[in-house]
Amino acid sequence: MKKWLLLAAAILLEVTATLSLRAAMDHPAWYPLVIAGYVGSFSSLSGVLRAGMELGVAYGLWGACGVALTALLAGVVFGDALTVPMGVGIVLVIAGVLCVELGLQAARARRLRTEGATR
Repeated sequence: MKKWLLLAAAILLEVTATLSLRAAMDHPAWYPLVIAGYVGSFSSLSGVLRAGMELGVAYGLWGACGVALTALLAGVVFGDALTVPMGVGIVLVIAGVLCVELGLQAARARRLRTEGATR
């Protein structure tokens, strides 16, 4: 559970930093939040890996969810375009990462069965 909470924190901090970067273009006072958000995000992501989550899954979810949330929130906050093809792309990216996670779980289960059979 801890690794999932850390991953959620890493994603939210990265999205906050990225949106703040956009805001800092017009208002430089946002730059400290940009720096704090990215430092916090990478620190949290490091904690996720220390907690035992596989790198491919952690980075994939962090990246995919970060892209999706940033695109959605940039549309709401800054009026950026969000088209149907973009929405489909976001869904496909997240679905791809979930497939990686499911494949990893299947590989772990197979490995455990094999190790159990050889004992």
